[in-house]
Amino acid sequence: MLALAASILFVLIWSTGFIVARAVVPHAAPEMFLAVRLTLTTGLLGVGALYARQAWPRGRQLRLHLAAGAMLHGVYLTVSWWAVQHGMPAGVMALLGSLQPLMVAVASFALLGERLGGRAWAGLAIAIVGVGCVLMPAIERTGIGGIGIVTALAGIASIIGMTVGTMIQRGSLSGDAILVSGAVQNAGGAMVAVLATLLIGEIRWDGAPILFVGLGWSVLGLSAGGLSLLVWLVRHQGATRMSMLLLLVPPLAAIEAWLLFGERLGPVQLIGFALALGGVLLGRAQGKREEVVEPA
Repeated sequence: MLALAASILFVLIWSTGFIVARAVVPHAAPEMFLAVRLTLTTGLLGVGALYARQAWPRGRQLRLHLAAGAMLHGVYLTVSWWAVQHGMPAGVMALLGSLQPLMVAVASFALLGERLGGRAWAGLAIAIVGVGCVLMPAIERTGIGGIGIVTALAGIASIIGMTVGTMIQRGSLSGDAILVSGAVQNAGGAMVAVLATLLIGEIRWDGAPILFVGLGWSVLGLSAGGLSLLVWLVRHQGATRMSMLLLLVPPLAAIEAWLLFGERLGPVQLIGFALALGGVLLGRAQGKREEVVEPA
């Protein structure tokens, strides 16, 4: 029951990332916004870890946490937002993001010897098709012909970064407390975002009220809440089963955009949402039975 509640809450929180990005990017440089967001989250979780008297990682453990955060929070968020800012349609970026569970499944098999059954692979494929149906109208409106090679590579690199960060969560990091893990990993992400701001970003922050609302939710909801749930789910359900939940994020974000911004939501998108939900349920049900797998 706890795992189910955590899964539902994670998807609900994570889907709002698309809404926050749409709301704040007109008012602040993406790299700068992410640098502020991740730095504030580091401080918030760090204070919580100190209050709870949790042990801080050192040596190799510390470096692994920083690397996981740099990939999962820094590279994924900063590079994907940069790609969207430089011509990558949001729908295409979201579609690329739907390939992350497939990358995790392949990496788990190649690196860790984990195997997925046929039903899990079928569920993954059905869910990806469903995500494609949901995003197709947006892709048709914006097109893909104007995407430059650098922008396309950046989009792919961001998904690879998230995959690598998710995989690092496995193993020795799973024994560390969530608050400490979150503080150190957000610090790793903040380093990437600050560096990106200095090298390729700009100083733009107009102080609009929606900017601070978005920042507050990003720190408390997306980073402190959503990313902590992500780490917990990876540790308790495995990287592949957790990543399948990400396939529900674009369809749910489309529904939220329809409710908040009046964006079109047609029959094809509704069918796509049903396919995505059915595929995820099918894949995760199989994954649960095969959570303990034999190494190759």
